[in-house]
Amino acid sequence: MPVAPAWSPGTVRDATGGIVALTVATFLAVTTEMLPVGLLPAIGREVGVSDSITGLLVTVYAFMVAVLAVPLTVSTSRLPRKGLLVSTLIAYTLSNVVVALAPNFAVLAAGRAFGGIAHAVFFSVSIGYAARLVQPSHTGRALAVVTAGASAGFVLGVPLSTSLGTALGWRAAFGVLAAVCALTVLVVALLLPAVPGGGTAHLGDGAGARRMRLAVVSTTNAVVYLGQFTVYTFVSVLLLAAGLPAAGVGPVLLGIGAVGMLGTWFAAVTLDRRPRAAVVALLTAVTAGLIAVGIAFPALAGVLVAAALWGAGFGGVASVFQTAAIRSRGASPEVTGALINATANIGIGGGAAIGAAVLAGPGLGWLPFAGAALVLVGLVTVLGARASFPPRP
Repeated sequence: MPVAPAWSPGTVRDATGGIVALTVATFLAVTTEMLPVGLLPAIGREVGVSDSITGLLVTVYAFMVAVLAVPLTVSTSRLPRKGLLVSTLIAYTLSNVVVALAPNFAVLAAGRAFGGIAHAVFFSVSIGYAARLVQPSHTGRALAVVTAGASAGFVLGVPLSTSLGTALGWRAAFGVLAAVCALTVLVVALLLPAVPGGGTAHLGDGAGARRMRLAVVSTTNAVVYLGQFTVYTFVSVLLLAAGLPAAGVGPVLLGIGAVGMLGTWFAAVTLDRRPRAAVVALLTAVTAGLIAVGIAFPALAGVLVAAALWGAGFGGVASVFQTAAIRSRGASPEVTGALINATANIGIGGGAAIGAAVLAGPGLGWLPFAGAALVLVGLVTVLGARASFPPRP
């Protein structure tokens, strides 16, 4: 079998093919993870469980990522990066097939858990992959472009799948997603150049300080995601309670995701120049938006306006934390990606569980305030951690 020539990192433009492949794959990965969010009520009705129990489909997926991201990334560090990434996309395809055909909640949850195992490897590898495709001075923009795939998952993938699920049934939505995942395997195989395996980093002098910076970034990432998904996991429930018709949930999620692209654009144009200002601005927008949602609820018009601010802020969050983690140089790019992947999913799974508890206890109206309080903790941490979130790259 012929050996591909070694990849030489350059600019984002030089790596266009690879970055496009990673962006498309990231789009499918996020759509796979988040699809149940827009279909929770329909899934729960068919399999005979409550909204709070159905929300655990998000939790079990995220739990697998949180637990397995670092050990799987380390254990696969010597495997070819491209083959490993393609394997995760095949696993996403199989996971969605199992969910689409699941006869009961137990099999459905098992299918989601299998997808979580794929996710544990995918984002860990893809973050490091994007960083290795370009020179260090272009890391922020490369990661922002790849993360645009995640934003597109919210903007297009989840809302369109939700609308499809509303029209044809939630099983059809997962079936279509499985087919698109299979096509994405071919896209990535064609466009993504091979890069060397991850290996392990030799940190040298100052390793302790760099590890500490990475630890602060990773922990803050977890807290912010915890706040976000305390609310977002149950956003369809919240919108329906505010008076939105079921047919309107998909279009509204589309709108929230669309304004999220503004946050992604903001991150792309600021992360290689003023990274600290970017993260502060985005977390401020998320906190203010969630508080405004809580104040406006259950008035639908006010909730929608506030959700636009919330969505715009969160659109750039993944980029800023991924970039800050890579630039901390506290581990190899792949292990750094694993830590960001794991902590984000601790937040996603934990947020779903906290949201379920708030939903079953104090009630739906308290969800936005609980989420805002957690994101605010993340913002305060950023303000106090200048070494981890420096004003310049």
